[in-house]
Amino acid sequence: MKNTFRYCFLLSLTVLIFSCGNADDDVNFDINDGELGQGKDPDDCLGFDDNDLFLSIQDQFTTLPGKVSILFRVSDVQGNPISGLRADQFTIYEQGRNDDCFNVISSSESQARISPNSQVFNNNTVLVLDLSNSVLQSSLAELKSASTSFVNNVIPTPETESFKMAIYWFDGEDELHLLNEPSSSAAELTAAIDGITSDISNDPSTDLYGAVIKSTDIAEDLLRESQQESVIGAASIVLFTDGTDQASRYSEENALRAVENASRNISYFTIGLGAEIDADILMEIGKTASVFAGNKEELETTFNQISQRVSEQANSFYLFEYCTPKRDGSGDNNLVIQLTNGSLQGAVQTKFNANGFTGGCE
Repeated sequence: MKNTFRYCFLLSLTVLIFSCGNADDDVNFDINDGELGQGKDPDDCLGFDDNDLFLSIQDQFTTLPGKVSILFRVSDVQGNPISGLRADQFTIYEQGRNDDCFNVISSSESQARISPNSQVFNNNTVLVLDLSNSVLQSSLAELKSASTSFVNNVIPTPETESFKMAIYWFDGEDELHLLNEPSSSAAELTAAIDGITSDISNDPSTDLYGAVIKSTDIAEDLLRESQQESVIGAASIVLFTDGTDQASRYSEENALRAVENASRNISYFTIGLGAEIDADILMEIGKTASVFAGNKEELETTFNQISQRVSEQANSFYLFEYCTPKRDGSGDNNLVIQLTNGSLQGAVQTKFNANGFTGGCE
């Protein structure tokens, strides 16, 4: 049984790799935005310092007889995701109707834990590959090897249905071609990559801007599907190209507008190869992070760099659960969760209702 509460630069390319980790703009520092970041700053009575870390609540719910569950994302002040956190790094504070300020709730007595979030959270990666003539004729083998490494690095082990990847490719046609539908199987995805041949494309041009717009639409659809299943969704678009838009089917303005107006739960990564790319444009498209390789021999390293960022994005979502001492009749109770990670700290405040709560916790 659940009571759900929804509060809601021009760069010089060298023969080595140059990478740029752009600050994620999917972190809204006004956490009471109502889309991505739910919750508010902790009450002044707690005397906390300014946040170095941001806890952005995605959803929360309660389960009888007395469990409180909070799904949130953690990032630093630059917007970089924070992964690998443990339950003992979080402190719980509650304020009931008779409390002037907040009281610390023992993490051990409350059985606080970080739980698998697969039942309430889906993550999808959309890998988009430029298979125009220049790639097929000069760097296909290196691209296939790099893409295979990317899949193996990003798909979690053991595999889980809550984390999937789809692979698409583009050339000059007005179509984003499906190579493999969303799958949680690394073997299936790598087999699809292995099947790419040099004659896969019939159009030697490059519809880069069309690929950006269409992949954004695909990611938005994936988020809507998750929402229809009452599950929080996040998506990462990872786009590779070795050049600029040549097809001129869509404008640069429309492509960048699609990125700018996309859901805050969509992250954008770009990988550029060679001297013919427009680094500035790829950085604007890859607003979360962009990497550039000067030659095809460095391609796998750039893909590995992005795979680390994509994994960190997915693993920065936490389902924190604990057993509250509050009981039926206490009504709404304020809740603050504080995180300490080394010398950094952050906290967020929300509330929950204890109606129906009794002793014990599952």
